Amino acid sequence: MAGRILIVDDVATNRIVMKVRLATSRHATLLAADGIEALRLTRECHPDLVLLDLDLPAMDGLSVLRALRADPASRDIPVIVHTATPLAEARLAALRAGADDVFAKPADERLLLARIRNLLRRRDPAETMQSPLFALQEQADPFDWPGLVAMTGFAAEGGHRLARLLAPLLPHRLHPVAAAGLPADPPDAWLIDATAGPVNPAYALLSELRSAPDSRHTGIAVLTDGPDSAAMAYDLGADEAICPRSQPEEMALRLNAMIARSRAAARHRAQLRDNVRLAMIDPLTGLFNRRYALRRMGEMSLGSVGGGIGTATMIVDIDRFKQINDRFGHAAGDAVLVEVARRLQDHLTEDDLIARIGGEEFLIALPDRALTQARDLADRLRAAIHDRPIALAAGEAVTLTISIGLCLAPPGTLPDDAIDRADRALMSAKLQGRNRVIVGRSAA
Repeated sequence: MAGRILIVDDVATNRIVMKVRLATSRHATLLAADGIEALRLTRECHPDLVLLDLDLPAMDGLSVLRALRADPASRDIPVIVHTATPLAEARLAALRAGADDVFAKPADERLLLARIRNLLRRRDPAETMQSPLFALQEQADPFDWPGLVAMTGFAAEGGHRLARLLAPLLPHRLHPVAAAGLPADPPDAWLIDATAGPVNPAYALLSELRSAPDSRHTGIAVLTDGPDSAAMAYDLGADEAICPRSQPEEMALRLNAMIARSRAAARHRAQLRDNVRLAMIDPLTGLFNRRYALRRMGEMSLGSVGGGIGTATMIVDIDRFKQINDRFGHAAGDAVLVEVARRLQDHLTEDDLIARIGGEEFLIALPDRALTQARDLADRLRAAIHDRPIALAAGEAVTLTISIGLCLAPPGTLPDDAIDRADRALMSAKLQGRNRVIVGRSAA
């Protein structure tokens, strides 16, 4: 997976060497010699990832990192910090400032490239979430509750010892589990010990967790004992590969950040599902809208080709609906629409389609339903509306009628043609006095 990577280093030789290393993996590169230039290139070129040296003149790397994280346009760009400073405190400072990872110079090439691939894969779904559909929605700061971290692959005492070290540093509960068992509650994250070597059941578990629907998006951190095993873990889908000799503070920072990212991604996915659903749904009645109905009717028509009866299509219209709005107000009109939609839907099966396609107009499509059966159903729908008054606010009620135009659309009929035939039948029902079902000529 190739991306555009911004290399920030004040030493020209370092920039050139890194550019050559990244070119072997077909990454495009941008080069910056200082923090000011790095921020400018980030704003103008929107790189997919930033490789940031901490030891920069004038504006140091931590200041650049904080500026990137403070800007909404760049706060989600992955940043790998590399530094010649071996002190643990420098690593912790970079992680606290928002670095996704910290590499000591010179970085192991295989591990660095694996981590870059890993972070670019993680960024791709995040790009989807930055669409205008999401940007228009103001989000409240989410409340992050204490979660459950399942620990597996550890020697019996080793897992409990690490849990005791991390417990004061994490808001989350750590729960050692047997390698063959799963916790009763789905965990918010996994911490897997893979230090037994490359031929290790931990890697099989990692692959299994990443492929299973229930754990595909769960954060997974793996303890690895060298660059080769860490690179393998990243390529198998680990979110974090942590050296077991890391300070507990660093482990806690990485686990906290991983769980926060996982939860943010889950919120984004839920929001995306909601937006997709809202794009198909009429917000007043909860029925499908016209756009979705046309697509679904097309699927029904294609599905009945090769032996199906066709699709019985109805257009249902509330008679004299304007009088309800004029007499009782638009709120009462909305209540009527909701109740009519509910009564119509109550008489349909899961395979049937019902949609609101106009102000007081509904579309019903019945796949592979004989015309006589559809006619009987249409009469029952008409009676369901007429025979029982609809209650309004303040104790009032109104008795309504509906008119229905019905036609049978043979297999392969275009949705617009079927709707047009049913609509012509509806007009005939209106002209013949309303409160009736008229069967039109089959769409051919």
